[in-house]
Amino acid sequence: MKVPLVILLVFWATNIFSVGTLTDYPGFTKISDLASFKKEFMTVSSKLNAIESDFKQEKTLSALTEKINSQGKLWFKRENKIRMDYNTPFMYKMIIREDKMFIQDGERASQVNVKSNKLFQQVNRIMIDCMQGTILDSKDFTFRAFENNTAYLLEMTPVSKTLKEFFHTVVLIVEWKDASPLSIELNEPTGDKTLIILSNKTVNGVLPDEVFSF
Repeated sequence: MKVPLVILLVFWATNIFSVGTLTDYPGFTKISDLASFKKEFMTVSSKLNAIESDFKQEKTLSALTEKINSQGKLWFKRENKIRMDYNTPFMYKMIIREDKMFIQDGERASQVNVKSNKLFQQVNRIMIDCMQGTILDSKDFTFRAFENNTAYLLEMTPVSKTLKEFFHTVVLIVEWKDASPLSIELNEPTGDKTLIILSNKTVNGVLPDEVFSF
């Protein structure tokens, strides 16, 4: 399969951010009272039920000078339903519905039971948690939180050995008003980086279950 595993983690911002210290997040201020922030964040995110959005993905490989760009359409519905359709520069579809994952790569199609692979289970859980705003409940990461006038930035560092092999940090940016993702940046131990940015979002619109059929 030509699409790397990192593609399976979904989500998104209007700027590119790098891993590191506070100075790497210009325009954001560190949140010191994490307990109060978590309570407020969970209250807002609990109302997030559906997202329909365009997305752009930018992959930076340490071995290459040029970035790899792709784009497509994304749908999310609580509980546990995500679909990503890549349409440029190749056609690729991924649907996650509860514990099943459907992948269509050109003419080839396959179905995976997420429970059959421990890493798939973790990746699936992270995707869902990022989309529906429950990521702060995850035991797989330690967190630092930042804010500005319109968004929160969550810097997540893996604590499990399995996730450390794939990710150095995950940087998630969400909107203040509804906790919907703006961007996710996946920083790998090798120095490679994937940034996914959402645009033209519709939040809490009507999404029929047929969108996630396979």
